[in-house]
Amino acid sequence: MKHSILLLGLLAACTQVPVPPMVELPGFKMSATEITNAQYEVFAPSHKELRGYKGFSRADDEAVVMVSWEEASAYCQWLSRKTGRNFRLPTEAEWELACRAGSETPYNTGETFPEEQWKVQKNTRDKVPVSLQVAQFESNAWGLYDMHGNVEEWCQDLVDGQYRAVRGGSHNTPVEFLRADYRCASIPQDRSVLLGFRVVEATPYATEASSVHGTPFSAPPCTTEPESVHGPFFAEPIPYVIAPTDGTTPFYSHNHQPAVTWLPGGGLLAIWFSTDAEAGREMVVLQSTFDSKDWTPATLFCKVPGRNMTGSALLTLDSGEILHFQGVGDAGEWKDLALAMRRLGADGTWTPLQYIEPEHEVRHQVIAGPIVTKDGRILLCCDAGPDGEAGTSLHVSKDGGLTWEDTGSTIKGIHAGIVELKDGRLMTYGRGNAIDGRMPCSLSADGGYTWEYKATEFPPIGSGQRLVLKRLQEGPLMLCSFGPDGLFVALSYDEGESWPVKKLLTDGKKRVLDGGAWTGTFTLDATHAEPKGYLACTQSPDGTIHLLSSRVHYRFNLPWIENK
Repeated sequence: MKHSILLLGLLAACTQVPVPPMVELPGFKMSATEITNAQYEVFAPSHKELRGYKGFSRADDEAVVMVSWEEASAYCQWLSRKTGRNFRLPTEAEWELACRAGSETPYNTGETFPEEQWKVQKNTRDKVPVSLQVAQFESNAWGLYDMHGNVEEWCQDLVDGQYRAVRGGSHNTPVEFLRADYRCASIPQDRSVLLGFRVVEATPYATEASSVHGTPFSAPPCTTEPESVHGPFFAEPIPYVIAPTDGTTPFYSHNHQPAVTWLPGGGLLAIWFSTDAEAGREMVVLQSTFDSKDWTPATLFCKVPGRNMTGSALLTLDSGEILHFQGVGDAGEWKDLALAMRRLGADGTWTPLQYIEPEHEVRHQVIAGPIVTKDGRILLCCDAGPDGEAGTSLHVSKDGGLTWEDTGSTIKGIHAGIVELKDGRLMTYGRGNAIDGRMPCSLSADGGYTWEYKATEFPPIGSGQRLVLKRLQEGPLMLCSFGPDGLFVALSYDEGESWPVKKLLTDGKKRVLDGGAWTGTFTLDATHAEPKGYLACTQSPDGTIHLLSSRVHYRFNLPWIENK
């Protein structure tokens, strides 16, 4: 009966007075429940269009979702103006105090959270719709409902200078992420079916940072690579994934999916994800820099706390500015990613990560190897879905990365590499979607909005493998992929019509190398090359081709490929 009375009070509050029912706590008041659709839509009537998004939060008395931190803060400001009282989002300290309600256990219900209150508490690739009705279950000892689960709740605090804290966990999330002490965060623009909020009535938050800020980056001192100016060369393969030595950088068992670019001052920047599980919230993006001789131990490059970080790309522009593209999950799975980007400017600081395509959806798993076309468009490929036959989506910016468009088309093959041909057409090769048992080629004459498909002369690639398709600065097209004997490099001098040069990526010397990730230990010799790996490539201005697999850094140049 008391739940029904509370819900009637919630509905009355939103139709008569905009103030939700509040609970008196030590030093502040907090809304008894998360803000509901009915309450929020007095402030933002257009939000009704988002009810039922992906099957969630249809009713008046369900927790509102698909609200960013900025929108939640605007609601608090509106409520303050309407009432003459001070409303804002809770700080993390206020939120945790209220959640615990005097308890010291992981949950305010004790050491465990009762299964009868679970709302699909598991990692789900396809989220299962469930009721987000507030106050369905008993309150905690202080009269607050849904402090564990239901929806995540925005808090006031900045995390790492640019993200906003999120507490409480949500539906479609493993129960361990509902603990009172679990810290999570999101980009302030973030909207998802996991995210809602509640409010506090308290003094204004005086310690708010004046603005979000980016992340400093220090490029390594570098000297010119001597081998690259003395004819054909193939350097000793070396690892670029090196465990951190600082004791604070998170480093996990599975290191995979690299991106790499050259630095205007010399040297290289490589990034990759490190995780225990590819569908894991612990996943971080690490970095290492190369000074022409050695790679530095890994350090943290990018992490939205508590979010999956699958898929990264780097692009150095002619201006010297570097772009970083990143997939950001709404939870632990890597199916529903939003597409984010940041820039490294001349001041040596990465701008804060911002969404360029904010929907947590398929078609956003970033692939290394973006390009700039002759007319200045930036082209970024992303996997179009989580399975091996989903193909690739193409995202285009015509204004230097300020705005982006998904062309809506699908390239054959995931993990596709893309080049612009001399006649302006786009060409891609990819993994999966084989045509006549061969690797597929996709061609577009209209900037990637429609495609024609044909078989290549190359064998298809599969699990644990990703190719590189790149135009070298000397002019030829280069393909790095995998065949029966391992990793090979091929050249085309006629825009992909034929590939007369094909060569295993080996100098013939016998070595036993660790390829990491899905590759493991392998033998490199005159007739065998690396059998698997996720490839990424850049060519530095001195002509050196730097090819990364999942763990190994190969260095060679065009004369070496052509040398028989």
